[in-house]
Amino acid sequence: LADAASRAAGILGVRAQNRDIVIEVAGKRGEAVATAEFRRVLQILINLIGNAIAYSPVGSTVRITAGPAGEGRVGVTVADEGPGVTPDQAERIFDKFERLGRDSDGGKDKGSGLGLFISRRLAEAMDGSLTVESATGGGALFRLELPAQYPPRLPQP
Repeated sequence: LADAASRAAGILGVRAQNRDIVIEVAGKRGEAVATAEFRRVLQILINLIGNAIAYSPVGSTVRITAGPAGEGRVGVTVADEGPGVTPDQAERIFDKFERLGRDSDGGKDKGSGLGLFISRRLAEAMDGSLTVESATGGGALFRLELPAQYPPRLPQP
């Protein structure tokens, strides 16, 4: 998962730089190996990180952490410094076409409101989960959890 997170962060690096946002990725390659389709995990992470960049204030940091997530699970979290999510928003955020007030942004964001809906469905199709909560100190914290690969496959030199 750390490799997928690093690749997603690299893909979105220019978008983050344009808003003076730093993307930090923590996690060792091979430490959190999931039984999942790499392309689908990458798609989910690109969506989560892209949303974090869009909702974060200029000059903030998006933190991505990959690692073990409990018995037989591995996970990756994406935390931003944006406005966070209320309990009501957390229930609706994965609904189809939900944009959480983005319709009032003057059309600046062209998102369809399908990204998180699709991301959650992809996670569930891989026997995983995608959740959100308000992060301690502000911002949103998205958590993708997937089945761990056992025994873990060690990275090749």
